[in-house]
Amino acid sequence: MFDLVLRGGRVIDPAAGRDENLDIAIKDGKIAAIETQLPVDNAREILDLSDKLVLPGMIDTHGHIYQHVSGKFGLNPDLVGVYSGVTTIVDQGGPSCMTIGGFRHFIAERSHTRVLCFISAYLVGGLEGHLYPELYGPGQLNVEHTVRVARENPDIVKGIKAHAEIGGASRWGLEVIHIGKEIARGAGLPLYIHLGQLWPEKDGVSIDPDEVVRNLIPIMEPGDILAHPFTRHPGGFLSVETGQVHPVVWEALDRGVTIDVGHGSHFSFEMARRVMAEGIRPFTLGADMHGYNVRVPEASDGDARAANPFFGVAPFNLTNAMTKLLTLGMDMSDVVATVTANPARMLRMEDEIGTLRPGLAADISVLDLLEGHFELADNSGMKVIAPQMFMPVLAIRAGRRFDCNSPLIPAPREVVV
Repeated sequence: MFDLVLRGGRVIDPAAGRDENLDIAIKDGKIAAIETQLPVDNAREILDLSDKLVLPGMIDTHGHIYQHVSGKFGLNPDLVGVYSGVTTIVDQGGPSCMTIGGFRHFIAERSHTRVLCFISAYLVGGLEGHLYPELYGPGQLNVEHTVRVARENPDIVKGIKAHAEIGGASRWGLEVIHIGKEIARGAGLPLYIHLGQLWPEKDGVSIDPDEVVRNLIPIMEPGDILAHPFTRHPGGFLSVETGQVHPVVWEALDRGVTIDVGHGSHFSFEMARRVMAEGIRPFTLGADMHGYNVRVPEASDGDARAANPFFGVAPFNLTNAMTKLLTLGMDMSDVVATVTANPARMLRMEDEIGTLRPGLAADISVLDLLEGHFELADNSGMKVIAPQMFMPVLAIRAGRRFDCNSPLIPAPREVVV
């Protein structure tokens, strides 16, 4: 007796090489069978998905969900997660070696969404660091403590998060990245590096963005992740000197470094087009949602946009970011891989998530693929028209159904052309 049969959806599972209409049976929270046409007379419930896309449970590799601890950054994990069609979310740098216990107890253990993290290299973790750069200098890291905590929590800690950007480099060079790499090596985990300016440069100090990238890349090793390749902020993939992708970026990719979009308030259509025109393709797609970029500043915020580069003016979420990659010319299967098979590899969890295989937990995302003319925007103000748009319908997490009714899902904006 099956608990649930998902009938006739278009199953796209890059890890298994599948793109076809199939039935999926679920029993006791796990995938029981996947076939062209399963018998349904012994199913407790049948869900007709013949007009839907059915994907392995989507994995968001970049979220900020340490709610009530990381200030306005921290969103509710389930609103970003299962109620938005995402079954696994990775908090990037929210918990630290000092706050991982609270993250486990109050976030990971209490969420319907599977919650993982790349633990912060900094003792303070992911507080509102854009306001307090002095908390993110080399004196605010502890290698021994962070390595120990990462090793003690292998079920939820999957990597280390640090920053390489102009404001920090103007204060202490790249010393924090060297220390972050020492932590990652000690923990046996990948290092996730933020690119693109975070803090203003220190008074009286001017930093060459190209030099930051040139000095950073040699530090990185296979499995490490470069985030924000399409950033609108200085210090990204494109050289200020040449306007082309830094040669050292290609060197890093050749030796096994991967790219995470880290959409957030960073994403720029112009930068994405220029970077992708040279052949760069993201490996994973983190939405980088947080409390600042899910709302437009109010009048009471004053000059908030100028003071805080993270205020959002263009609503987005993971499926909105997927739509942008599709519109920029990536193949459907490659887009789906950025939120399924590839992040599972990044997390070293290919045997648990990122694919649909009998015996695995029934983590499944169901999407609509809308046809029309949909306006997409980035935070620089650029708008494009997309002929197709992904919209989340429901998520199944360990066999339990969650309808996608999160208020954080942007409504599709269809326009007349």
